[in-house]
Amino acid sequence: MALYNDIVMEHFLNPKNVGDMENPDGTGVYGSPVCGDMMQIQIKVENDVITDAKFKTFGCGSAIASSSMATSMIIGKTVEEALEITNKQIIDELGGLPPVKVHCSVLADRAIKNAIYDYAQKNGKTYAALEGYDPNADDDEDEHGAVEE
Repeated sequence: MALYNDIVMEHFLNPKNVGDMENPDGTGVYGSPVCGDMMQIQIKVENDVITDAKFKTFGCGSAIASSSMATSMIIGKTVEEALEITNKQIIDELGGLPPVKVHCSVLADRAIKNAIYDYAQKNGKTYAALEGYDPNADDDEDEHGAVEE
């Protein structure tokens, strides 16, 4: 039985939205000290809508696939809609991840939130979903209850 499904393999072998963005409106970086994976997501925002997103990931196939899917999911969404995306939704869009790789979707979730947090800080914006949010928090469990392996 294969470890990864076709959707995960497609996003790993042909990732969408890879690279650096010139003059991003927000940049979010998040890494896991447990597995060593590191993700950076950059966003462009116009009229409170994310018009573009790029990522760079140092990590395994699941981390790359999660980053690719996460950036694809947020493009075209309002900032508030993007803030509502959970790691479980990323996993569902990927058609599932092996249990030991669930933490990769948490990294993508956190990198999105960190990019939006950076955008909000630079532009004096506030969003209810970011109230009390700490982009530097390094917990073993995120706000959605997903435990990093």
